Amino acid sequence: MNTPLRRLSVVVLVMFLALMGGATWVQYGQAGDLNDDPRNVRTVYRDYGRDRGPIVVAGNEVAHSTPVDTPFGFQRVYSDGPLYAHATGYFSMFQMTGIERASSSVLSGTDDSLLWSRIRSLFTGSQQQGGSVELTLDPAAQEAARDALGDQQGAVVALDPRTGAILAMVSTPSFDPNDLAVHSSAQVNETYNELVADEANPLINRAIGGGLYAPGSVFKLVDAAMLLESGEYDPDSQVPAPAELELPQTSHVIRNPGGGPCTAEDTVTLTYALQQSCNTPFSALAMEFGEDALAEQAEAFGFGRDLDIPMGVTPSRFPDGMDQAQLAMSAIGQYDVRVSPLQMAMVSAAIANDGVLMTPHLIGTERGPNLQVTSSTEPEEFSRPISASTAADLREMMLSVVESGTGTPAQIPNVAVAGKTGTAESGTDAPQHAWFTAFAPAQNPQVAVAVVIEHGGADGDEAYGGRSAGPIARAVIQAVVEQ
Repeated sequence: MNTPLRRLSVVVLVMFLALMGGATWVQYGQAGDLNDDPRNVRTVYRDYGRDRGPIVVAGNEVAHSTPVDTPFGFQRVYSDGPLYAHATGYFSMFQMTGIERASSSVLSGTDDSLLWSRIRSLFTGSQQQGGSVELTLDPAAQEAARDALGDQQGAVVALDPRTGAILAMVSTPSFDPNDLAVHSSAQVNETYNELVADEANPLINRAIGGGLYAPGSVFKLVDAAMLLESGEYDPDSQVPAPAELELPQTSHVIRNPGGGPCTAEDTVTLTYALQQSCNTPFSALAMEFGEDALAEQAEAFGFGRDLDIPMGVTPSRFPDGMDQAQLAMSAIGQYDVRVSPLQMAMVSAAIANDGVLMTPHLIGTERGPNLQVTSSTEPEEFSRPISASTAADLREMMLSVVESGTGTPAQIPNVAVAGKTGTAESGTDAPQHAWFTAFAPAQNPQVAVAVVIEHGGADGDEAYGGRSAGPIARAVIQAVVEQ
């Protein structure tokens, strides 16, 4: 072979290898990106063409797929969509959220747990069906939370303290996932952009994420837990209760709610301080115990820790590197302390469950297309933030809050409710946030709940935790215990 032919053959070989390499890279190396590209209509048709399984609450399908005579094959439908929107999320042409995303492999039938179902479909020639996901939500509690919140911006979370099962998770305002599940890309984009532009942020699940909130006085439960766990204090211990507390190296002064003293005395019992939500005792004691002690107690309750329910939960945070004045403010749930309603429900749940905090979860059971159980959530311990004796002391202290303290609006006839109120400055000129967290029945708890109402809600500048958020917690508790 002469030299020109050899050179030509080398060029042809290189071109052939380049062609094979390019094809291989497109088919394998770029397969994931190409499948995820929203312009890939085949991917959209493939995903919509699956008989996606239902999301179930108390035996009823709150999300399901129905056949349609279009190239998409199936239409996703959400029953009572706004009520469960932040739990189910939505299955859209361009994205998924909530359980639709977290459990997509089960719902679409591609999960490893459904392998035998796919094999059977392959041999029988039948269409592969998705599995079902059963949530732990209690419809009565969910509806009670939604109805009690009404048009106010805020959130409610209710847990079964014995198992960690999430009984209610409501964030307002909500949205209708049906509007994002349509088969028109133009309509989906228009709806999505309107929701994103809405200043009320309806797409954000305030119960577990978003910007979090200053907790105000509900954080005093963490303070009280630290004090009791130290062994230096008990519910009857006398604690300092000045009308004003001057903070070190600053001109700032901490005052009690209403601006006056807790009592005419210079000291009060720890129980009374919690019952009347006095500020100065908890700020003074936090400075005495130090940042590390309070941060350790907060972390034991879950602050700063990652959690999936299975949607990701924004970790609540307790600041570090504080001076004494900042620590004093943090002790009353201000400065840079930020929490989710789920986090405060977890604090109450741990107290209710003898000091054992169970891992919150939203999925109870997963089933295959034949309704056979493929996975079920077993209760799992998250942490032990306090001892059983400390939990018992806190239970009695929280009972006094509702019986004769700041939480009387949460009283329920013949049901012992243990609770704590909170009113938190938002860092703006807007009215304060109103908080309430509680559990009941106190001696045999079935539900722990946390409520937050943004900027006072309907009460505006007149809002405070007991008056504004207490009745909402009461409604949710009644919905659970009266079944």
